[in-house]
Amino acid sequence: MAMRTALITAIVGACLLNAIASAAESPQRVLRAGAYAIDISPTQLPVLVNGGFTERLADKVVDPLHARCLVLDDGSGPMAIAVVDSCVVPLDLQEEAKRLAHEKTGIPIERMLISATHSHSCPAVMSVLGTPRDEPYSAWLPGKIAEGIAAAKERLGPARIGWAVGKDPKNVFCRRFRMKPGTAATNPFSGAANDQAQMNPGHQNPNAIERTGPADTDVSVLSVQTADDKPLAVLGNYSTHYAGAPAISADYFGVFARRIKELVGGGDEFVGIMSNGTSGDANCLDFVNPPRKFDYLSVGEDTAQAAYQAYQTIKYYDWAPVVMAETRLALGVRKPKPEEVTAAKDFLAGLEGRKPTNIPEVYARETLYMDEMPATRELKLQAIRLGELGIVAMPCEVYGSTGLAIKARSPLRPTFSIELANGYDGYLPPPEQHALGGYTTWRARSSFLEVEAEPKIVAAVLTLLEQVANERRDEALVAAGH
Repeated sequence: MAMRTALITAIVGACLLNAIASAAESPQRVLRAGAYAIDISPTQLPVLVNGGFTERLADKVVDPLHARCLVLDDGSGPMAIAVVDSCVVPLDLQEEAKRLAHEKTGIPIERMLISATHSHSCPAVMSVLGTPRDEPYSAWLPGKIAEGIAAAKERLGPARIGWAVGKDPKNVFCRRFRMKPGTAATNPFSGAANDQAQMNPGHQNPNAIERTGPADTDVSVLSVQTADDKPLAVLGNYSTHYAGAPAISADYFGVFARRIKELVGGGDEFVGIMSNGTSGDANCLDFVNPPRKFDYLSVGEDTAQAAYQAYQTIKYYDWAPVVMAETRLALGVRKPKPEEVTAAKDFLAGLEGRKPTNIPEVYARETLYMDEMPATRELKLQAIRLGELGIVAMPCEVYGSTGLAIKARSPLRPTFSIELANGYDGYLPPPEQHALGGYTTWRARSSFLEVEAEPKIVAAVLTLLEQVANERRDEALVAAGH
């Protein structure tokens, strides 16, 4: 009996020693994070400003612009998110910024997400509608974005991560309305006729029948803290178009960044970030009811407060898988007919070389640009998994109904979408919205993808979400022990 007991003791001891050795050989997984906000305010004034039908200049910086950068690494390699205070950022500029960032950091280009906030008070870095891009600023911006990503990577340190979803129904409403027959605004160079829908019809317009879709009221929150519980970054996501601010300004996106830092008690290295969700058919105006008072300051405050309420409920993880995937999708372009091109040329001949000053002139010129555009367009789409959180990146101005459908069908909970990411490919109306017409469907560089583009993009990003959800699914999250 004594010999048997001794043998069992020896076996158990050997097993324990093997377990200890195995643990020593497999160090605990560590999530690392770094964040940095780099000032990208123009240094040469005046600058051209995007966001209107016709050209405009700004000669004053009302509040600073930033590229707000977050780098995460679960041990398998870093990935970066950069949200840029800009109306839109074209793919070629973003790709140059990624190339430069890759040279500085080694982060693979396919593991970088860059998006625009869609502030209409920022320098123009892309020619859209009546505004050409500001060439000096456009040449300067990629290097600054890359510098911000590099600085965020330099700050990588042990971190923990968590997420939550709040609500702000006060500042987001569908801005498209089905109108009584014959009352919707028309555009002779839109590529369509008999519009039934109108954007921004005015408050309590008797000709406005109903909103054409839902709005997403979620304020999604990704929170990153240092290993000793100090706030490091908060990435918010909200689906209102913009609030409206004097140029040059980061609009409510900048106000959110400042206020969330104050609310969570962030230090000097804390970075607040607000990304644009699916706001292609939404803004802050409730046209069903009388006008209300709001501005970019109040919208920034409201969204920061909603984010902070959600922030206080967050459960943190000391480690979570960071998975990213991207794909390319080729789509058709809505090209003008030869007779439409001829009509546009004849109409523009009367301008005698001056710049367009009204909607028909702008869209007549857009018809000529569309005639020169290739018949297909390749889009870059991305999906990210952070633990059980899903993020989708699309290069369009996406409708609220699309964003809500992606959330409902995603294998990850929660999921949110960042629009205007990886370039700018115009509005993305669902096919049934194309049938109603209206500004967001008018053919131009701001709306040119084929009628069936929206369901094809939704299918592609859902496939990406399945891919990132299933990759390394067996790796469990590590709950924070503090």
